[in-house]
Formats: sequence, C-alpha cells, structure tokens
Amino acid sequence: MLQTADLTIRLNPADDVVIARVEIPAGTALIKEGGVRTAVRVPAGHKIAVRALEPGAPVRRYNQVIGFATERIAAGEHVHVHNLGMADFERDYAFCADARATEYVAQPASFEGIVRPDGRVATRNYIGILTSVNCSATVARLIADHFRNRLEAYPNVDGVVALTHKTGCGMASEGEGMEVLRRTMAGYARHPNFFAVQVVGLGCEANQINGLLATQQLKRADRLGSFTIQEKGGTAKAVREGIARIEALLPEANKVHRQSVPASHLLLGLQCGGSDGYSGISANPALGAAVDLLVRHGGGAILSETPEIYGAEHLLTRRAVSRQVGEKLVQRIHWWEDYTRRNGNEMNNNPSPGNKAGGLTTILEKSLGAVAKGGTTNLVDVYDYAAPVTSRGFVYMDTPGYDPVSATGQVAGGANMIAFTTGRGSA
Repeated sequence: MLQTADLTIRLNPADDVVIARVEIPAGTALIKEGGVRTAVRVPAGHKIAVRALEPGAPVRRYNQVIGFATERIAAGEHVHVHNLGMADFERDYAFCADARATEYVAQPASFEGIVRPDGRVATRNYIGILTSVNCSATVARLIADHFRNRLEAYPNVDGVVALTHKTGCGMASEGEGMEVLRRTMAGYARHPNFFAVQVVGLGCEANQINGLLATQQLKRADRLGSFTIQEKGGTAKAVREGIARIEALLPEANKVHRQSVPASHLLLGLQCGGSDGYSGISANPALGAAVDLLVRHGGGAILSETPEIYGAEHLLTRRAVSRQVGEKLVQRIHWWEDYTRRNGNEMNNNPSPGNKAGGLTTILEKSLGAVAKGGTTNLVDVYDYAAPVTSRGFVYMDTPGYDPVSATGQVAGGANMIAFTTGRGSA
C-alpha cells in the first residue's frame, strides 16, 4: 500500500505542480510537499498545485511552462482545464546550445536482416500492392485477400499486403497535394521491406501511373509492375491479373534468407497515442532511452507529429547540430500556426477528451511529454512529410498529429520499425 509520502511525483524542484500517482481524496496531506492538503479529490495522473498561483502566472511542469493560471489557484488545488489555459510566450530556441558529440559504441549490435541486391536491408519480406487512386482500392484488397492463409509453401514471404488510400482523383494533377501523394507512394515502392510491388490504377485518374513513375524516377521492372482496371477489362479481370503476377513472384521472393547485419540498418519511427499524465514520465522517456541506445549503435530514429511537439520545439532546437537544422524545425512550427489560424482553429485544440481525462491539460504539456520519445542525442536533420531519410541518428519529420497518417509518412521515408507508446490504451 502506498504511504502518504508516496502519493505524488515531483519532476523538478522548480515545478508548481506535482502528479498524483493514484486517486487522492480531498483533505489528504502531501507529506513530501510540506503538508499541503488537497482541496478536492484529484484523479490519478492529474496535477496538484504545491504553491499559490496568481491569475496569469505561468505554471511549470518539467521546469517548463505548460500554461497559465486563468484564475487564482491555491496550494492543494486540482490544476486542470478549469483553471489552466494557453497564452503566447517567448521560447528560447538557443540553437545548438545542447548539441554534443555522440559517443558511439565500439562494437555495434546486430540483428538478422534481409540484404537486398542493392545493399539495402529489410526487416520484413512482403509483396506490396499500391493503388494510384481510391477507385482501385477494392481490386488491390481482393488480390491481397486471395493470398491470406495461402502462403504455406513460401515460409520466407511475410505476406501480400494492399496499401490503399482515399485520393488520387478529384484533385489537381499538379501541385503540393499530388506531390505529397506521389512522394509517399514512391517511398513505399522503394521500401526494402517490399521484395516487389504492383501498382494498380483505374486508368482515368488524375494520378496517372506514368506520371507517378516519371516524377519519382521509378522504372518498371521485374519487381515493379503496374496495370489499370480499364485496360484489363474490369474488376474481375484486373484481380485475376494481379493474382497471376504475384503468383509468378512468390518463388523468387521465397529465396531470401536472413543474415547478421549491423544495427545501423535500423530506422525507427516514433509514435505515441492515447497519452495521459504519465506518458511523459514513463513510456515516452523509456522509448527515448532506447533511441539513445540505437543511435549510439549507428541506427536512426524519426520523431514526428508537429502539432504534438508545439511548445516543446525549443528543447529540440537546442539539440540541433546546426542553426540551419534548428531553423528548419521552427519554420514547420510557423507553418502549422498559420495553417490553424487560416482555418479558424488553434494549436491547443489538440489534446483529446481522453488526453484530458488522463490528466493532460494543454498542448504544451502534451508536447513536453511527447518529445521525450526522442531521447537526448543531437537532432541531425529535419525532413518534409514522406521524404527519404538519408541521415542516421535522431531526425525529425514534419507530419500531422494523426497517428496513422504520421506513421505512413515515416515508413515512406524509410522507417523499418515503428514503436508506438500509449498511456490510455490505443489499439
């Protein structure tokens, strides 16, 4: 049973709040906090003021500003959405101030990977079916479904998977939207975890397959094929064509074997969801420690979800290897500020009802916990969504805060592993 001295977690001596380890009844004396008594029942994971705060005063957790008091807060009060809000304040970006030389291990760890003919290393061995447009999604899924539970003769093939999306037509054939779609598709087409890829289109979409291949410097070959539903004469015939092509690829795909390769071939995508008051002090820092270990062994990791590092970006710019890298991150933050402003929203709309129920109050607080996934090593580069990640070490990719879309960009960029932490139980 917890003793009264163990009821709360203090993260920094300068903090204005502590975190409840369990639900704490009203009137409980917090021994470690000088006997401050809780004014009301405080749920587990939520914050308790340990000193009086005047309206407008900054409130600190992690010794970082997580918001501002919207009314007078007495010591012992529950600090949450009813008395803590957002306000503009200056962040000291201190570019490169905390950058330090990485201490690499003398003998890097290894894992059993699949070395492709061009020297790239895979962690899985799939055959992929990509769609140029939403209209070909059903065909792609039917082709993949045909091979479900039918690969017993090919034990070295991990699966046949359809990667579909909801766009590709009803959009401009040129411009940023099409560029992002094609860049993402090209990232998957080139991903070493695919032995081979078939691209399936309808035939009349804005995202024409020939345009996709030409703009992304992709060439049709034995391991990159394409066809359209219209040229094959309809859905049923297109499905039969796809099945036949993959059946022809399976014997060769099954010939791969695993061998010991350095950990430098690992590129880890970092995600978190269902965050709560504990995420930033438990699962996320643990993942950050793993990232530090991976980087010291020569590997790489990608932190993302720009709306969910908002207010904590200054902790990353301090670790940038150059001012240019730090400013690239700040530019993406400014883009998101402008984007939300143009659409009549604000960055603090981000914490979800579940986040708040778990103890998080503002996007600042959520972000400070989210960046803990990135460990402590230098920030070596910043990438646009789905851009190929060519650096090793800790990097950043600009993505939305929506986990499936964010992870999609990371994998398109080359991530061959994803680690997803959760506080409240995301699936």
